[in-house]
Amino acid sequence: MNSGDKSNKKFPDFREIGIIPALLKILDANSITRPTPIQHQAIGMVLEGKDMIGIAQTGTGKTFAFGLPMLQQLAAGKKRGLIILPTRELAYQVEDALKPYANALGIKTAVFVGGASMQLQRQMIKQNPRILIATPGRLNDHLQKRTVSLKEVEILVLDEADRMLDMGFKPQINKILEHVPRERQTLLFSATMAQEIVQLATAQMRMPLRIEVAPTGTTAEKVEQELIIVRQQNKLTLLKSLLKEHSGQVLVFSRTKHGARKVTRALNEDKFHAAEIHSNKSLVQRRKSLEGFKKGTYRILVATDIASRGIDVTNIALVINYDLPDDPIDYIHRIGRTGRAEREGLAISFATPTQARNIRDIERLIRAPIPRRQHESLTPVSMENGPDTSQRHRRSSGRRPAQRSSGSRKPRRDSSRNSRPKKSLGKRKFKRK
Repeated sequence: MNSGDKSNKKFPDFREIGIIPALLKILDANSITRPTPIQHQAIGMVLEGKDMIGIAQTGTGKTFAFGLPMLQQLAAGKKRGLIILPTRELAYQVEDALKPYANALGIKTAVFVGGASMQLQRQMIKQNPRILIATPGRLNDHLQKRTVSLKEVEILVLDEADRMLDMGFKPQINKILEHVPRERQTLLFSATMAQEIVQLATAQMRMPLRIEVAPTGTTAEKVEQELIIVRQQNKLTLLKSLLKEHSGQVLVFSRTKHGARKVTRALNEDKFHAAEIHSNKSLVQRRKSLEGFKKGTYRILVATDIASRGIDVTNIALVINYDLPDDPIDYIHRIGRTGRAEREGLAISFATPTQARNIRDIERLIRAPIPRRQHESLTPVSMENGPDTSQRHRRSSGRRPAQRSSGSRKPRRDSSRNSRPKKSLGKRKFKRK
């Protein structure tokens, strides 16, 4: 079964798709009355115990699509659920979203990620949590030390599976799956249906149903996109000009940790109130920056791609790609951070004159041109026809671009460990100061 996006239909409320009163009460208290497209399609299937593949971008409501029916099944007698995700930020984000509902049912949750105390996590295991939320690296640590058992897992969720495979965690995932009972329900969520995802589903799932709320490569409907051609040395000046023009919270993406530090320092020198989040920051520092951004202590958050996966803030007004991503799919993930919860958003990307190929790759993926814009603070710049020097920059940066082949690859360092983790868009009006 392959269900398409039925986003134009008015969906029934959560009661009509089988959610129990205890969970409905909390949904109502949070003014959440109707499911998103993926929640509408997935919840019934999950409650029926079916294996499922969900193809959806970030910001579509995936967490409740698997989390609410998982909680409901555990309340009905299933023993334990396991949620595996690529980064520690995302793990905490999922726990924060599900915890009020779990508490209402008397179900304990536990997060196992790197950067946190192994001893504390061992104590959490003794409290018999019914839902384990973990990143591949730290969960493997516990399995190797035999401090956790997965024998009672009856519902397994692989969230952002494509990202985990891109980050090189296939061996860790396979090792985890060896410890999970074969007789289980498996739910896999991914932004793309790459060949590796197909292979994983074929090997580990039982006749999975597939739902897709947006075709692979589509971008958020409510996000206006703009592209500004700018020389590298003028990017910081342009960024500051844009921040003065636009109100609201802003998420800025840098390709490297060094770049994120440099941009954050420069913004704070000019009193812009910025925080940074990247894999050189400790778990405590990253959570503090993210919480400060959510609460409005910081108006601007500067992030790298690997560190940004747990950022789920509904009121981000503007996303700025200070650097274009190495992998075009990251462009979709980045701009999907704005335009959430029926709000309109704006995404502005900076490209240097030598990045014509990078732009073509992104536009080919999203199947639409990105409108060009000239900013008044800049001297007009044209694209160059010479070689794309961004490739040379990548090689010298020490970071390998994401690969999508099905062959073996060297894992990136796990951000979960104690280390550094078709729809064409028309022009939409965006309110400026």
